[in-house]
Amino acid sequence: MTAAPTRAAPLADFDSRRRRSPEPITAAIINPEREGWEEAVSPRIILTFTLPDFRFLCRLANAAGPPRYLWNCAVQEGTWMGQTITVVAPAIGAPYAAVVLEKLIALGATMALALGWCGSLHAQAPIGAVILPETAISGDGTSRYYFPGEDRHSPHPALLAHLQQCLEQAEIAFKRGRIWTTDAFYRETVELVRGHQEQGVLGVEMEMAALFAVGRFRQVPVAGLLLVSDELADLSWRPAYRREELRQHFRQARHEAARLTLTAAAQWRGEHA
Repeated sequence: MTAAPTRAAPLADFDSRRRRSPEPITAAIINPEREGWEEAVSPRIILTFTLPDFRFLCRLANAAGPPRYLWNCAVQEGTWMGQTITVVAPAIGAPYAAVVLEKLIALGATMALALGWCGSLHAQAPIGAVILPETAISGDGTSRYYFPGEDRHSPHPALLAHLQQCLEQAEIAFKRGRIWTTDAFYRETVELVRGHQEQGVLGVEMEMAALFAVGRFRQVPVAGLLLVSDELADLSWRPAYRREELRQHFRQARHEAARLTLTAAAQWRGEHA
C-alpha cells in the first residue's frame, strides 16, 4: 500500500510553532562578512535615515570626496573631536536598517548611534523635541527574527547612559521613554495610536526596535536619538514641513542633534570602543 504523500506545513503554522518554541535561536544560513573588495568602516558609526541629515553630518565632520555605497546607502568617513566617524544613510525602515547595520558590524563597526525622526504621540513632545528611546515596542517584522517571542527591545544601557549624559552636558532638553517601531507609515491607525498612548509611548518611528535587536544579538552597543518631525497626539497629523515656522524650528533642532550625536560618538569610551 502506497503511503499518502506528506505536505509541507503552511507558513502560518510554521511561524506559530516557532513563536511557541522554547528552543534557542538556530544558526543562520547566510551571515554578514567582509568581502575581499570591501573597505572597512571606522569603529564609530552614525546611522541616519534621511539625506539632509547625512549631508549635514558629513559637512560637520569634514567628510571629503564622493561617498561609497553599501546596499545603496551612502557611506562616508569624517572626523570629529579627533575621532574618525563613519556616517551612513538613508537606511529607511526596519528590514533595511537591520541589513545595513549587520554589514557595518562585519566591516568593523564596534558601536552605532542612530539619529532619526519620529511622530509624537505625546502632547508635551512637540515638533523639534528630542526623544531618547529607552525601550522600543516592536511593531516591525524584523526584530522578532532576532529574539522570537520578545516584543520590546532596548538600547545598550551604557551607551544610552552616555548619550543622556551628553544631552545633559549640552543642556539640551529631552524626554526619555518608550517608542513604537512600525513598518507601516500609512497604517498608524487611531486604535493603534490610542493603544500606545495608554502604554505611555512618546513617539512612533520605523527602525529602532530592529537596530536595538541587532546590536544585542551581535553584542555591539547601539543606541538612538529621535527628533519629533510631526505630531499625532490629538489623532490628527501635523507635519513640520507644511508650515514655514515649524520647518525652521525643526531644522535648527536637527542641526543641534547632529552635533550632539557626533560628540557622543567621538567621546564614547565604553565596551568595544
